[in-house]
Amino acid sequence: MTPLFDIGANLTHESFADDLDLVLHDARAVGIERLMITGSDLTSSIAAHEMAEEHPGLWSTCGIHPHHASLVDDEALSELERLGANSSVRAWGEMGLDYFRDFCPRGVQRAAFEAQLELASRAPKALFLHERDAFHDFYSILNHYRDRFDQVVVHCFTGNEEALRAYIDLDCHIGITGWVCDERRGQHLLPLIKEIPSNRLLIETDAPYLLPRTLKPKPKSRRCEPKHLVEVCRFLADILEVEPSLLASQTFTNANHFFQIP
Repeated sequence: MTPLFDIGANLTHESFADDLDLVLHDARAVGIERLMITGSDLTSSIAAHEMAEEHPGLWSTCGIHPHHASLVDDEALSELERLGANSSVRAWGEMGLDYFRDFCPRGVQRAAFEAQLELASRAPKALFLHERDAFHDFYSILNHYRDRFDQVVVHCFTGNEEALRAYIDLDCHIGITGWVCDERRGQHLLPLIKEIPSNRLLIETDAPYLLPRTLKPKPKSRRCEPKHLVEVCRFLADILEVEPSLLASQTFTNANHFFQIP
């Protein structure tokens, strides 16, 4: 069984509160050997770190998602800085811009993004970034800071060809989720997948979100879990016309290098 690395799963989500051990067991049973738990605000970032400390093969990120950008202040940044000093925290984020839902004013999102990038640049780790319907502003900010960081991933990529080429030109990694398996809104990604350099491709579930619609049978709960990374890998391998085991091996290697995990 070729090992897999899920680079983004929201395991601090309330839907995993009652059966996390089973979820992790099921993931390992199908080859998910390593997993990055996403922090999206202070509470989840702290919980993700604690979870990673308790379970082998798990690491975490710490950051504040643009939906929560209004929470970014000096106190929050200080707490993130303290949290980021832990060795089990392997990336800054999830941070970025989201103009699709606009849960926070766009100016507030931009300020929060830049403040976190300033913090992250003082203690370099990988960047775990979020961008949805905000390419031009996001690119402008990222381009300004890009040379301060070795590794950057635009996670859960859902953009167009212009965005993909721009991110690749900035030497970013691209995270692909089960969104690509969605025949309603992921079709535009299918030809773009082949444009991602093999050493820049990372795969993720973004659990509990984005259950692959190609999964059969689908769980009654419709909850996505890390074990469903196998389906994301299978679907992508079919698009790329390679064996799933080859894609699993390549993305596992990519993720370990990206997060600097031996």
